[in-house]
Amino acid sequence: MFDVFLYPVSAILWFWHKVFGAVSSPDSGVAWVLSIVFLVFTLRLLLVKPALGALRAGRRMQALAPRMREIKEKYGKDRQRMAKEIQKLHAETGANPLGGCLPALIQLPVFLSLYWVLRDFTPGAQSNHVFDAAGVRSFLNADLFGAKLGNWLSQPATELAAFGTDHVHMIAVGVPLMLVASLATFFSMRSGLARQTATAPETAGITRLMMYLAPVGMLVSGSFFPVPIGVLLYFLATNVWTLGQQHFLTKVVDREEASR
Repeated sequence: MFDVFLYPVSAILWFWHKVFGAVSSPDSGVAWVLSIVFLVFTLRLLLVKPALGALRAGRRMQALAPRMREIKEKYGKDRQRMAKEIQKLHAETGANPLGGCLPALIQLPVFLSLYWVLRDFTPGAQSNHVFDAAGVRSFLNADLFGAKLGNWLSQPATELAAFGTDHVHMIAVGVPLMLVASLATFFSMRSGLARQTATAPETAGITRLMMYLAPVGMLVSGSFFPVPIGVLLYFLATNVWTLGQQHFLTKVVDREEASR
């Protein structure tokens, strides 16, 4: 199902591994860590334009919030008329209620593809999409401070030993990655909460709840589910990118609105 994404994602990972492998040892953890991080940066850079469009769409929807409330108060008992008036309002203003969902929808198959590419680096495998047997061995030999990138914290000790690592090293590397990624998620969601509270108070409560649930969910999934260290690196890189991108794009849209 995800083959259409698996090959491009693995190809970008392969490209960056060739770049960083030429600078340091191809089997080193540094080369593979940087390859995963720059894979994320490459994909997120391609999504900057849709993300900017989503932010603009979100601002338009926020600006329409008072008029939406008026329509709901006026036609609340007539669902059909209310839906018609809301649709008319969207058509008049060019607002798209689904416009803010596009980047997230694109990122989901990318994340799942990266997950399966990392999971498919297995001992004895002769290939992994665009990677040949040598590429598979290179990934399996790489580690980050003793933690293998394709393994996860809750994996049985016998399986970890087969890869040349153990729970001590996995926890020592995995827990800090999860904590930093969770903090980046928390701060990126909190930065958008103040504006949402002012423009769309009816949904601010959900955002406030998710601001705490999302970081906790990341810690739980990373601790108890088969989430490889490489995927935790993906979480860290993409959440840090999101925090910086949100700050930058918000300033861009603020300047656009100020110039009108």
